[in-house]
Amino acid sequence: MTDRYSPTIRRRRLSAELRRLREASRLTAEQVGDKLGWSRGRLTNMELNKWKRPDPVIIRALATLYQAPPDVTEGLVLLARQSREKGWWTRYGDVFTDAYVGFEAEASAVSTYQTMVIPGLLQTQEYAAASTRSGRSRSPEIIDRVVQARLVRQEILDQDEPPKVWCVLDESVLLRPAGDRQVMRDQIAKLMHLIETADHIKIQLLPLEVGLHPGIAGSFTILDFTNPLDPSIAYIETRTDGLYLEDDDEVQVYRGAWDEIRVMALHPDASADRMGQIIKKYE
Repeated sequence: MTDRYSPTIRRRRLSAELRRLREASRLTAEQVGDKLGWSRGRLTNMELNKWKRPDPVIIRALATLYQAPPDVTEGLVLLARQSREKGWWTRYGDVFTDAYVGFEAEASAVSTYQTMVIPGLLQTQEYAAASTRSGRSRSPEIIDRVVQARLVRQEILDQDEPPKVWCVLDESVLLRPAGDRQVMRDQIAKLMHLIETADHIKIQLLPLEVGLHPGIAGSFTILDFTNPLDPSIAYIETRTDGLYLEDDDEVQVYRGAWDEIRVMALHPDASADRMGQIIKKYE
């Protein structure tokens, strides 16, 4: 079973808090570096979350320099220790190409618009294998690893407090075969079942007849978090890595597009009816 606790989120929060404390102490990054004998870019990399295993001793030294209260200092040290731990996804470092799963693991809400493929959280095992094979040439062993990792990733949906998942699928996703007819029948049937039974999952179809719409630029996902110290992220997947937008103005651009897309999409019940029509294509 996966764990909602995410070292990835802890590192991002720690970076943000260190920058906030430094700015509150009216010190520049260069001044901090001079006081601690660090290279010019070391603190900047910390504040930009360009680190892997924060050192609690160094974090305590920074908190002392910033004259942080004892409880804040201990909170930062705890964050540093937590962020040094390994999430379940590190066991699949050979198949995950970026940090997305680490953010998804602790998200309270996942809002995604998809134009080409069923999102990984909602895929059947067979669809996951078919979509992985189509991406690029991979050995059967690697394909099995990708599918296994994707199924483990889906376990967040079965937790006591699962994230709210809201997915809008372009209708073309279901019209585009992945694998054989049985694969598509099973995948569409799973989506219909989730619409009927999963209160924390909402699925809508964006029909082709709506024409051009705010999502024509491509797929994207918005991740929201419960803790106000963890700002929302707009994520765009690429072939080699993901693009993470954390600036509030940029996130709001995607949230505005998301709001328009979901309004234009069919109601979940109507989406299930349309899926019932599409599934006949694969009989």
